[in-house]
Parts: sequence; structure tokens; C-alpha cells
Amino acid sequence: MRVLILHSQYRSGEISGENRVVADEARLLREGGHRVDVWRPTPSASGPVDLLTTAARAIWSRKASRRVHEMIRRTRPDIVHVHNLYPELSPAVLRATDGAGAIVMTLHNFRALCLPATFVRDGGVCEDCLGRAPWPGVLHACYRDSRAGSAAIATSLVTHRRLGTFLIPDRYLAVSEFVKAKHVQAGWAAARIGVRSNFSWPSRRRHGAGEYFLYAGRLSSEKGVRTIVEAFEGLSAPLVIAGDGPEGPMLRTSSRSKTITFLGSIPASKIGEVVSRARAVLVPSRCYEGQPRGILEAYAAGVPVIASHIGGLPEVVQDGVTGALVPPASLQGWREAVDRLLVDDEAERLGEGAWRLWRERFSPEQGLVTLESEYERALDPRS
Repeated sequence: MRVLILHSQYRSGEISGENRVVADEARLLREGGHRVDVWRPTPSASGPVDLLTTAARAIWSRKASRRVHEMIRRTRPDIVHVHNLYPELSPAVLRATDGAGAIVMTLHNFRALCLPATFVRDGGVCEDCLGRAPWPGVLHACYRDSRAGSAAIATSLVTHRRLGTFLIPDRYLAVSEFVKAKHVQAGWAAARIGVRSNFSWPSRRRHGAGEYFLYAGRLSSEKGVRTIVEAFEGLSAPLVIAGDGPEGPMLRTSSRSKTITFLGSIPASKIGEVVSRARAVLVPSRCYEGQPRGILEAYAAGVPVIASHIGGLPEVVQDGVTGALVPPASLQGWREAVDRLLVDDEAERLGEGAWRLWRERFSPEQGLVTLESEYERALDPRS
């Protein structure tokens, strides 16, 4: 097949899980014998003028539409696979896809339903805009704490909903059943949304039960890192925290435990080594998650996961098989789960279950099969 991939790149680069998913799927398709073209523009907004023009592009980018139309004319793709639209592409590019065989769009998160794409406000779950115009999100400046930016994204969503732009893709691919369910709850047609997991490349396999518990990701309130820091106070178990974010300074100064180590941000190329030595990877989110890439990378290394029982996490973390599920923000629940994984035999058993699930559901081989199947379904007029 000839595939054109479109993605408005996040400025965080390789730290972004979504950026890595896009790059990895392009590589996967090429290694599978498909011809792949990729356009991944990155926003360069810095000053007030740049921010204003970026906001205007988010509503309707004529430049991106012309570029997509030209790429389709030149490459004649069987599939145009769209990922993130904001801010560089805008939904207008969906209207410039004449000449392609079929249009597929991955739903990594809740971008078409919620301004920050997370259903999070003030560190907790918020569904004020679910199934309605997202004007409450403008009032609360939910997009990057900016009312102007929030107004631009809200105007874009409302405009393209009314124009039927989001009806153009032949097939949507949600990364989890939970992500699909939220879109259906918002009024999207269930029959047009398939569920396709991400995948992870093979990784260095863990030997033994692991050395420490690991959190790797953004240090922000909705990620629940404060919960595990408080849970580990008084425990002898070592906790390693890799990453940074708005809560980083507060967490580092408030932690009194000598067993908690803050590594700060580390390159994506080093994550595999850190994960392969972990006893368990921790995902303490207080917000809806679709399918965090870090869980699949842990499984590929044979490392179990302890996660909050929220959003799409219970679909990928099987309690007692690949790890443990904990009620969000439950200090006692986290302490009990940690105690459970401190038993070497249990840590090794759950790690083996994690690796088997990766091999069966989240390997590159399975990722290619499911992606090709969804492409074929999008191309089939009977579907």
C-alpha cells in the first residue's frame, strides 16, 4: 500500500509518546513492505505574533490544506493516516483529501471532545464539555492556561463539527475501548470507530525480580505522582522518579524519604535501560488515560505495572496477571500493591505475565497485522 501519514508534531519531541507512536508506525509499515510518506510539521510559536498566527492556523490552515492536497496529488496514497491535527494542520486538512483511497484517523486521546484532550481540570476529571460545545473550556482557559488559545481550539471544533468535517474519515482507530466509549457518549457513531492498540518494539528483558519501583513521565497533578511519593514515605522500598513538570520542584522539596530518587528528564534512548531494571513501573494517574506507551514498553521488558483503576488502564493492566490495579489516590492501596511486589516470586511471576501479554497483543508483528487489517477495512466500501 501507499500510505501518507499526517501529524502535527508536539514540541516535546521524542519525549512525547504520541510523536514516538507516529514515528514507530511509519517504520513498522516500511519494514512491512509499504511505501510511506510522512509530514510532521512542528509549531514554532514563541512571541505574541507567532502565538496569534498559530491560533488562526488551528481553526483553518489554508497552507496545510494546500500542502496535503499537493502531497496527495503527487503520491496518490491508498491511505491517508491522520494523527494529531492541532495546531499546525487543523481539521481543514481532512477536507483536502480528495484523491486518496481512504482516510483513517487515530484517536490517541480526547482532542475532538475536550480542549486539553484529557478531560482534566484543576488536577481532576472534568466532563463539562463532553457532548456539547466546549465553551466552558474557554472560560476556564483549559488549553495551555490560555483563554485566547482555548478560544481558538474551541472555535475550530465547533466550526468543523457544524461543517461535518469529522464525518470525512472512513475509519477512526481508538487506542482503547474507553477512548471509543467516550466518543460514542459524545455522539459519534460506534460503527465508524475501531479499537486498535499501540505496540512496542522488543526490549532488553529484565533478569530477576528487579531493583526499584519506577515512575517515568510528566510530573503534574493529574498524573498522581504526589500519591506515590506520599505512599512511599516510611517504606523501605526504593522509588525512582524519571521526568519533570510543574510539580517537580514541590515533589523534590517535600519528599523526606531517603529511598526516593529523582532523576529528572532523561533521553528516550535511556528509558529502556532504566525500565529493564525496575521491579514494577507505576502509573498513578488521577485522570482518564487511553493507553500509555510506557506500559507497553514495560511489558516488552518483562516488567509488571501497578496502575490506577481509571480510564483505559484496566484494559491493559490485568490485576494478578501483569501487575496490580489500585483505586486512584489510595495511599493504602498503593502500599499494599508495593508490598505485594516486594515478594521476589510474585514480581517475577507478574513480569512473566507482562511479557507474554506483550508478545500476544503488543508486539510489532501484531501491530502490523492489526494496522493492515484496519486499512483494508477502511478501503472496503462494504464496511
